Order: sequence, then C-alpha cells, then structure tokens
Amino acid sequence: MKFPVGESATIEELDADPHPLLARLRAAEPVSWIPALGGWLVTRHDLAVRVLRDTRYTVDDPRFSTAQVVGTSMLSLDGAEHTRHRDAFARRFRPAETRARFTEFVRAEVDRLVGAVAPRGRAEVRADLAGPLAVAVVTEALGLRDVTPATIRSWYDAFVEAVSAITAGRPANAGDAYDRLRAKVEAALDERAADDTLLAAAARHLTTDEVVANAAVLMFGGIDTTEGMITNAVLHLLERPDRLTAVRAEPDLLAPAVEESVRLEPAASVVDRYATEDVALGGAQIAKGDLVRVSIAAANRDPAVFADPDRYDPRRANADRHLSFAHGPHFCFGAHLARLETITMLRALLRLPDLRLAGPATPRGLVFRKPPALEVAWTPVAGRGL
Repeated sequence: MKFPVGESATIEELDADPHPLLARLRAAEPVSWIPALGGWLVTRHDLAVRVLRDTRYTVDDPRFSTAQVVGTSMLSLDGAEHTRHRDAFARRFRPAETRARFTEFVRAEVDRLVGAVAPRGRAEVRADLAGPLAVAVVTEALGLRDVTPATIRSWYDAFVEAVSAITAGRPANAGDAYDRLRAKVEAALDERAADDTLLAAAARHLTTDEVVANAAVLMFGGIDTTEGMITNAVLHLLERPDRLTAVRAEPDLLAPAVEESVRLEPAASVVDRYATEDVALGGAQIAKGDLVRVSIAAANRDPAVFADPDRYDPRRANADRHLSFAHGPHFCFGAHLARLETITMLRALLRLPDLRLAGPATPRGLVFRKPPALEVAWTPVAGRGL
C-alpha cells in the first residue's frame, strides 16, 4: 500500500476532527491519495502554495463542485476569463473602498444585533449574531434590498449543502434556490440598470447568467465563511479566560488574535484543483485530470512554517502566512470585508461584562468548518449602554 495513511482516512474523521490525521499525512504522505475523497490531498504548506499558484492545476473542470451548483463563475475559471469575471466584482472590494463603503454599515448592524441580545445575557453566536451580520452585509453589497435576510439565508444554505454533498460524494440538490436568486438579480438589474450598484456595474462586463453565478459565489464567500470566521474567533477567545483578558487589556491585539484564529481553524478548510497534465508533486505522481485537493487546514498548521502550530497564539509573528483566504489568482477579494465584520463584532462582544462560553463547542465540517452552535453568556445589560 503506497499511501497507508491516506487509505485509512474516512469522511467522518475529516468532518469531525481532522487535525491529527492531517498531521500524520503531512509528516508521512504530504501528497496522499485519499480513496474516501476520490483524489489527492495536499497537506504541506509549501506544496499547497505551489498548487495554488501553478497553472498546471485548474478550477476549470466540469467536476468542480461550485460550478455544478451555480454554473460558471470566477470561482471555476482560470486565465483571462477568470480575470474578466473577477474584475467585474473585485474592484468594489479593495481595502480603501471596503472601509469607506462598509465600515458604518457594519458597525450599525453589529450594534443593532448585540444591542438586541445584551439585555437577556445569552446568545447563540451563529444564529443570533454572526449569521445575521454576514447575511445583512451580503444583501447590502449585492443591493438586493427588497429580499429579506431569511430568504438570502435560505438560498445560501441550499448552495452550501449542495456543494458539501458533492465534496462528500453524495447527490446534490439546491432546489429552486438558484432560480429564485436569478429572478431577483434580473429584477434588480431591470430596476437599477443605470445605478452604480455592484450588480449593475458587473452587468456592464458580464452576461446576466454570469452576474447571477457570481452573485451566488459572493454568498459563499460573504456568508458561510464569514459566519464561520466570526464564530471560530469568538470560540478561540473565550476558550481560555487569559485570552479574553489579554485582548481587553491590549486592544491592538484584537486584529492579530483574529488572524491567528483564521490560521488555526479556517472557515473554508479545503480548495479543489484538477491537474491539466501529469505532474510530480511531493513524491506523488499525479495524472492528468486527477482531483488535487489542497488542505488549507493542514497547511496552516505546518510546523515548518508555524512554531507549535496547534497552539493559539495571538502574538504569533507570522500568522499572516496562513492560506485561509487562498493564494495566487483566486485569493479571496472579500478578505478585508470579512476581517472588518469579525473585528467589529468582537469589539462589541468584548464590551459585555463577564462574557464567557455557556457550553462546549467544537468546529465540524468537511469543507466549511465551525461549531454547529456556540452558546455564550454575560451579565445582562441594557443594549443602549454598550
């Protein structure tokens, strides 16, 4: 058996607590064939970077999970076509424009959400805070102001479930979510074609089908992963009282603490590529057409890059070498907005007295990793006093 560690891997292990398995793979089989995934798994940081930057590995393949669910988009294209799709949206998410466009909106939404739960002294972070914030920001970014947050949430839930099913080798069904999204995007384009909205600007460079597909992709990046990023960051800060004390005493430590959380448990733990030719990588012989799955979670805990990699250390000097927002041409252009949302939410939560975990929580997920629920508690306060 050439890849004994990979041969023994199961979907259940990768979904529940993959880090011990990923460490064994990284040490013994940094590029390993995983029968349970039907492809190769890359676990070493340097090899992950190589795959993400090398044009011999592509997302432009009919098997690409997101493309099967929402169609051709910036996430499933490479080269000039990828640039055309990406640039139609990415220009609006540059750092300065992100701060100018979203800072006040995000702060107002965070104040509203935290203020609503502050008097009751308890909240479930995903359902009450992180999820609603991420949905509100995506709704605002897309300009779909006549669509309720619950509707947006139902669409993205359907997309995420379908992508996760494909990744796990199960049948996928997003129901009518995509058709409903398309109808709303078309209506928004008809009503505001002359406006300077994100969708209207994108429609000047892309077809309607392309705009809709990329709007769905923005839901993946803007909702599920941001919700996970916020939830995981809260969990990491509250797991030990000294972490919370340190960040409260040293406010400038909050941004590095978020970056370290993103490294330790990336909300999107894997990305897929397909080999366009036979390639030798990390001692493995990859054949043209093979699925090559990059484990962001494993690369982020590579001891060759990060000392004591399983330890949460908000003072880690090189935490920003993580690959949680991908790398190369497909680097997530929403990273600045996700950081803004996470830091703003944490700042508000840190003002709650005696903030603490109210129950055990552990991240789960084959692709999108976060606790199924995260209960927190504090001494009840009037929302307006925050």
